[in-house]
Amino acid sequence: MPELVPPMLASSGALPTGPGWGYEFKWDGVRAIAYVDGGLRLLSRNDRDVTRAYPELGEFAGLLAGRRAVLDGEIVALDGEGRPSFSALQRRMHVRTPAAALVSATPVRVYLFDLLYLDGRDTTALPYTERRTALEELGLSGESIDTPPYWTGDAGRDLATAAAELGLEGVVAKQLRSTYEPGRRASAWVKVPLNDTVEVVVGGWKPGAGRRAGTIGSLLLGMYDPDDRLVYVGHVGTGFTQTVLRDLQQRLEPLTRPDPPFDAPVPREHARQAVWVDPVLVGDVTFRSWTPDQRLRHPSWKGLRSDREPAEIRLRR
Repeated sequence: MPELVPPMLASSGALPTGPGWGYEFKWDGVRAIAYVDGGLRLLSRNDRDVTRAYPELGEFAGLLAGRRAVLDGEIVALDGEGRPSFSALQRRMHVRTPAAALVSATPVRVYLFDLLYLDGRDTTALPYTERRTALEELGLSGESIDTPPYWTGDAGRDLATAAAELGLEGVVAKQLRSTYEPGRRASAWVKVPLNDTVEVVVGGWKPGAGRRAGTIGSLLLGMYDPDDRLVYVGHVGTGFTQTVLRDLQQRLEPLTRPDPPFDAPVPREHARQAVWVDPVLVGDVTFRSWTPDQRLRHPSWKGLRSDREPAEIRLRR
């Protein structure tokens, strides 16, 4: 039984078409690798043990009674219409040991899409189709666990259309003959989000005015360039609820520092009245496009990510 299998990552790109590709929905959640051997050990994308954070997923042990397996999937929380909601998941993903009331109010599910090890056999070298067949034969479906299907042939465009109509995040295309490459961002998997989303590092914030007086007005965002310098990429002032603002305030206040964490000057109009913080928090923003000077155009805040490290957040030219 392997101790650690780093998740394989998808490259971003246009939707591949033609023979040789399989298609899955892209779920708006957090990645997790499940190690099942009598009990459950659940590791996040950055190898943190999050087993206690999601007690309802202990259902794995019963569904796989007597078997040993390593599985790849996405943990999601559903909204009132049964769609994955990253904002709903925010209530759970930062709580290490949730109370029963929180688990009941905001339950999570895991959608499984790959099988990496089963009963003494490393399956990562098998083609995608064989791994998926073996996964589906396990019959993993329960109150908190599901194995969604995948589609082949000419289904890619139809699946992207369906994702848009259902309000899902997008589609992931996977080469049918591809092996599982632990820890690699490979071209054999292509993620095709419907909206541009990027991960950013929070380097500061500006006080709000009007209805936002006394709290955060906007966050100052950065990414690391190829020379490991934290570069300012813009600010975000939309997408926040009052609950999110209070949570951010509590997290940012202990991180206050006297000087900017960015390695180049922040534009004066954004640096004025800024409260600088140590760059340790990572979040997601949606945005329309990049400006010529590599700033985010019309960004909107999605939420913090506890499964990423700041040094991973890279500005790609």
